[in-house]
Parts: sequence; structure tokens; C-alpha cells
Amino acid sequence: MNRIDRLAAILIQLQSKRLVKAQEIADKFDISLRTVYRDVKALEEGGVPVIGEAGSGYTLMEGYRLPPVMFSQEEATALLTASKLVQSKTDAGIRKHFQSALDKIRAVLRYPEKDHLEGIDAHIAVMNHPAIQYRSNEELWLQQILHAIAGSELIEIEYTSIEKNEKSKRRLEPVGIYYLGTHWHLIAWCHLRNDYRNFRTDRIGRLKATGEKTNQQHPPLQSFIEKMSRQEKDLTKVVIDVNPEIVKYLGEQKYYHGYIQEEPAGDMIRMTFLAASLTGLARWFMLFGDHARIIEPLEMNILVTDIAKAILDTLAAAGKHKEGG
Repeated sequence: MNRIDRLAAILIQLQSKRLVKAQEIADKFDISLRTVYRDVKALEEGGVPVIGEAGSGYTLMEGYRLPPVMFSQEEATALLTASKLVQSKTDAGIRKHFQSALDKIRAVLRYPEKDHLEGIDAHIAVMNHPAIQYRSNEELWLQQILHAIAGSELIEIEYTSIEKNEKSKRRLEPVGIYYLGTHWHLIAWCHLRNDYRNFRTDRIGRLKATGEKTNQQHPPLQSFIEKMSRQEKDLTKVVIDVNPEIVKYLGEQKYYHGYIQEEPAGDMIRMTFLAASLTGLARWFMLFGDHARIIEPLEMNILVTDIAKAILDTLAAAGKHKEGG
């Protein structure tokens, strides 16, 4: 990137945030802090009202904005690709606002970029795997949750638990949302449990903003994600080979047992899991075990054998009881 392009990119970065630290600029463009200071000085000499000092951070004078810059063909393509993901993986509210934003971006594109987007639009798609149960969600409450987080506001929800399918009302202090597997999740401080809890947003039946401010400071979402990553150290790696004709029927349940990936292995499909419960995975494996084999660990084989033996013993005892009756 030549210096003119870099100065334009730095100006865009300064317009994108209230305060930008010199180190952020240096990291983004892989330049030294000394070069950052020279570039910022060049912007000031060019008439850009940059406020701040080296070593702290920079901001632009309130009200200063340049007209929208032109997008490159690659940037326009990236935005179109992102829109396909948004349409597939979010709810009606997010889709509506993203489309509105994309229309505004299209409005400032040059004709070659507009023609390019129209030409490739029909050639990008996000498909859902036929073996995974999928239901399009008109309401995942993402906008409302993010609005509450931005305003440090309490929310009230009606929630149906996954384990017991029981409904409850919760008062929450939302911390953040993340997408995992096939669902959006909310991390929040729950007043009912007096602890942090994880809620699947598609299980929320109703959400209400209370207007009340949260009464405590919460750790950033990243700290919860790092905690989840540390907990993975307690998980057990399980590898099984499954008949390809059976794999398509396993559906979404494989994600509940820590499914990670699958790949061809001869005439079988090799599936890898990080299991929190070997017993739970072993019992699920019994559903299709006559069309699969366990590669590792040995303990998994022992568990399945013990369960199968217990089933045979139960059936034998029931048969004897029936004969005796």
C-alpha cells in the first residue's frame, strides 16, 4: 500500500471510531509508531482536524466528515457475501436493517462495481445441511438484546429451557451474544439464579426492555469465551467411523455431544467429537452402533460393551419372568 492510499485508509479508520489509539493504526497497517505520527501530522497539514497527542489516541473534530469513499470491487464483493450470511443466520430485524445499510452502500458504488455485484449476486448462496434440523427464525431478539447491552439496561424474558422444556420468567443483565453451531446464544447475569447463564435466543418467547439500568459491571464477553475454551481441556476426544448412509440421519443431535468435524475414511465417514460426557455419547452411539465403529478412546468401547450387556441381561430377565408367569 502506497502512502496516499494509507493516509486515506487511516482517515477512514479515524471516522469509524470515537477514539483510535496510535498502536491500533500501527497494527492495522503494519507500520511503526513513528510512521503513524508522521502520517497523522500529514493529515493535519492537509486540513484534517485531528485532535489528540502521540501516545494516547486520536479523534476527529465533532461534525467533520468526508463524503463516502468509493469501494473497491473486492470490498463490494465481501459485503455481498456477508449479506448472504446475514440473511441465512440472523432474524427478520437484523436482515431488514442490514439490507437497508447495503442499499446505502450500493448507492455510492461506481457503475462498474454495481454491475459486478448484479453479475455475481445469483452465484453466492448459503445452504443448510439437509441432515441438520433448521427452522428459519423471524425473531431471535438480536437487535433488542444489543440495544439493551449498549444502554446497560435490564431485560425481562420468557424462556423455555432446553433440558426440561419448562417455561420461566427471567430478569437479565445482558453481557453479549455469540453464534455457535446452529444457534445464537445470550450470556447474561440472571437475577433468578444470581449467576451468569447461557440462553439460546430461539428459546426466548418474549423479551421486554425494562428501562432500568444494570447495577453492576460485567466482564467482557471475550472472558466468557476464553473460559469456555479452557473448559474444553476437560473434554474427551472421541473418534468414530460411521456408514455414509447413516450419517445423514444423525441430524442436529450430534452437536449436543460435542461434534467437531467429519471427513472421508475409506468407505466410512470419520466423525470427531469433544465429549463432555462419554456415557451420554456412548448411549447415543448405541442408536446406530451396528453401522459404525469406535476408533478412540478404548474407554468408549468398554462403555458401549457394558451398556449392551446390561440391555441383554434386562431382556433375558424379562423373558424368564414372562415364561414363569
